[in-house]
Amino acid sequence: MSRRNDALRAARLRAGWRTMEAAATRLTEHGQRLLGDAHFTVSPRTWRRWEGERPGWPPEETAIVLHDALGRWPEDLGFTAPAGWIRPEYQREDDVNRLRTFGSVTEAALMPGPVATQHVDPALIDYFQQQLEGHYRADMYLGPHDLIGTVSAQYQLIDKLVRSARGETRRGLLRVGAAYAALVGWLYQDAGDLGGAAFWRGVTQEIAVRSRDVHLIGYSLVNQAQVRTDLGDGHGVIDLCEAALDDSDRLFPKVRIMAMQQQAHGASLTGDRSTVDRLIDRADGLLPRVDDDLPWGNACRRTPGYLEVQRATCYGRLGLGHEAEALWTQVLAEVPATARRDRGVYLARHAAAAAAAREPDHAVEIAREAAAIAAETRSARMVRELRSLERLMRPWQDASVGRDLAEILVPVTEGN
Repeated sequence: MSRRNDALRAARLRAGWRTMEAAATRLTEHGQRLLGDAHFTVSPRTWRRWEGERPGWPPEETAIVLHDALGRWPEDLGFTAPAGWIRPEYQREDDVNRLRTFGSVTEAALMPGPVATQHVDPALIDYFQQQLEGHYRADMYLGPHDLIGTVSAQYQLIDKLVRSARGETRRGLLRVGAAYAALVGWLYQDAGDLGGAAFWRGVTQEIAVRSRDVHLIGYSLVNQAQVRTDLGDGHGVIDLCEAALDDSDRLFPKVRIMAMQQQAHGASLTGDRSTVDRLIDRADGLLPRVDDDLPWGNACRRTPGYLEVQRATCYGRLGLGHEAEALWTQVLAEVPATARRDRGVYLARHAAAAAAAREPDHAVEIAREAAAIAAETRSARMVRELRSLERLMRPWQDASVGRDLAEILVPVTEGN
């Protein structure tokens, strides 16, 4: 087996950098332009070490320059990530521009007051609730980018109305406003902007507390835990979910299910399989009791095999390839083709499970459909899952199946 860093060498040659000396020069020039730092330097000696047996790990700013120049993060270039490394989220320029057409991430939630007082009809609560359900369905079909502006603008209108409303009308608008803020947070998270997601999750929690609705407060804590899951912070996920469940006797079964399944994700991040199974089994026992008519948090009713999706995802994190692969086969048989975004994420995770189970041909077959959906929806979560698949497929990167995968992923991963 080669003792060189072949992944970095291959990326260098694809970039047209035929020698290590040329690569060091080009990366230095690229970094100085990107960072605006005339002192940024990568020496030929450093590059030779990177392509050797022990490449080490580059500083964070160098990792960013490598990604920008070669389209890959260091862990995809043969470097071994240190414990605790969380790579910066990256968005294509056109995605960033699309998000910014509606103003900054925070603008819709930070409208300065006072605003002109107006009459607020209680019927508006039902109007916004009905619109919310439509947004949930559209998210399944479209992905995040086409909805962020629409949903955040509606949140801004709700915030404006809250400032004029009184009594139960105001409380009702606060409740629906928290649900809209949660959806905006989710859209930013799916788009790969964890900073924007964290901001809007905080807005959700603020509005939930103002509404005095214990169920929404629990829901907002689970929303915060979702961001912690994407950050790889298992203990943070567990802390937030345990806080949500402190009042479990008062919570609707739906909120308890959400908190338990998210806590299972935290357990999977800490390597605790037995807790994963215990929490998901407990949540499964509550499913028949979900009977509220709230418009938010209904994935457990709307998503086929909802809890087995969570179990399969947790098993994938735990490296249980065969178990995860079997569960994904079962889940995907029930997911309608119309649920494009969810189906794409599940397929990417299924492909990763197949690779972990050492079934590379099956993994590539599954990845073909996932990549097509990722290119269409531009979901950062899907791209992240496909990156994980790339890493799991490294043992076959020089075989025909590895070359097939690289070709399939070009439209999705090139420039990401």
